[in-house]
Amino acid sequence: MHDEALTTVNKAAEKVVLRKLDWHILPLITLIYILAFLDRANIGNGRLYGLEKDLGLNGNQFQTAISVFFATYVACEVPSTIFLKKLRPARFISGIAMLWGIIRDFHRLEGPLFPYLIIYLTFFYTRKELAVRFGYVVLGGALSGAFGGLLAYGIGHLDGRHGFRAWRWLLLIEGPPSVALGGFGWFFLADSPESAWYLSPTQRELLVIRGTRDQREASNPSANILHRSDVLAAIKDWKIWAFSVLNFLADIQIFTYAYFLPTIIKAAGNNVAAQYVGCFFIASGIYIVSGIAVVWMLSNLPRYGKRSTAVGMQLMIGTSAGIPAPYLYPTSDTPKYIMGHSVTIGLLALCAMINGVLWSSMVDTNKKRAAGKEDWKISGLTEEEIDELGDRSPRYIYAT
Repeated sequence: MHDEALTTVNKAAEKVVLRKLDWHILPLITLIYILAFLDRANIGNGRLYGLEKDLGLNGNQFQTAISVFFATYVACEVPSTIFLKKLRPARFISGIAMLWGIIRDFHRLEGPLFPYLIIYLTFFYTRKELAVRFGYVVLGGALSGAFGGLLAYGIGHLDGRHGFRAWRWLLLIEGPPSVALGGFGWFFLADSPESAWYLSPTQRELLVIRGTRDQREASNPSANILHRSDVLAAIKDWKIWAFSVLNFLADIQIFTYAYFLPTIIKAAGNNVAAQYVGCFFIASGIYIVSGIAVVWMLSNLPRYGKRSTAVGMQLMIGTSAGIPAPYLYPTSDTPKYIMGHSVTIGLLALCAMINGVLWSSMVDTNKKRAAGKEDWKISGLTEEEIDELGDRSPRYIYAT
């Protein structure tokens, strides 16, 4: 696109396009994520309805079962995000939803879903728009925790019907909606701005202009192709490792909250009302920490190869928190769970420290670049070569 085109975008037309994107993307992918999170957390609700007894689980075998699930869950996160563009993103997202709805054991294939949803949003939204839209998706995860308990309570009344315990009814009833939603998404979602059937040719062109205006480094056709150098750049970037550790610490809190909340509340006895009030405050914090880590990192990676690798790394390391998390709340610690509560509070403090280090580093780099102290990096380079540097370019300004 010519530079003059970037400054003459019709603001009214841009708002129309943004409204169409919101209506055609956000409701569907948020619902898919709600069902994914709801299904994943069902093991915690099923524990209250005889799952442990029926499966013959003793001691910490319930915790071990959760850990084994996550060991297989994280294995496909990095490769799946790296090769996303070689697949049809919309079809893959929808296909995963249908598979785990039909065959419950396929739910471990949900591993690539969350990174796919994140990368998918970056195809359509600018850096400033991404945080709010991603917030809606994360909110869906939080809402699934709220409604999941109510739904489980209702389904619990089916205990014994037709010879099935309530935990089995949970799995049976929550499967069909995933299949239906995935089937709808198969035809409804677009794979990219260029194939967005709900936009006119002019509106699709506007999306390209918006992307170039948002991050010039991403406008080069080469920036949207997977390069080995970008994959290696992601692995060598300390900030990506810091974001990954941040996500790991935050996810430990999310997983323990999702899986052990029903057990903790049940063990509270007469203090159930107070426990519920506290749960709202907890949820308002832990989901935000994880969401900020993902969006903030994404907003500062204009090249597809580095961005997709980074998301895979961050979510693989983050999701692996599901392996140790169950052991923070051993059965023997009931009803106070002092160890689990103490560790999660400490992890929140660590999250705050890592956020502070990342913010300080990016602000300092922006100041140096504004003062021209990194211009030596582009001495003798062409404009195209400068754009190829991505976020390492002295012209790139980090979003802080």
